[in-house]
Amino acid sequence: MADTTVQSIDIDAPAAACFAVAADIASYPEWATGVRTTEVLESDADGRVLRAHFVIDGMVKEIAYTLVYTYDEPSSISWSAEPGDDLKSLEGSYRFSPLEDGRTEVVYALRAEPGFTIPGFLRRQVEKQIVGTALRGLRERVEKVAE
Repeated sequence: MADTTVQSIDIDAPAAACFAVAADIASYPEWATGVRTTEVLESDADGRVLRAHFVIDGMVKEIAYTLVYTYDEPSSISWSAEPGDDLKSLEGSYRFSPLEDGRTEVVYALRAEPGFTIPGFLRRQVEKQIVGTALRGLRERVEKVAE
């Protein structure tokens, strides 16, 4: 299995607000760079997404996959991909940790193994770019919604 890429960012909003934006999977194409479409396939009784299909711009090619979600509200959201042609495996998570000043530290961890050949150094660079871009997009969306 590939190494995990981990980055963090501080967001000027409470953990619950960060969790709410990250859990709104259907809105990802509006703010998550590279996400072309999402389709919610299954939700729980509380309306949280349990399974969703994604199509993303994978730079080299369009990538489609389905994620399965678990929640520990408002502390974390985790996901893993169902096996498919484009991904051998993908696991990720957001962790939301309240800071003393009302802000939240968000830690994003991602581990991916594509179903197609890509050099290891390039895969790691792509993961770093995905994680960094996702965190900045999440911060921008949360802070905009919190205004």
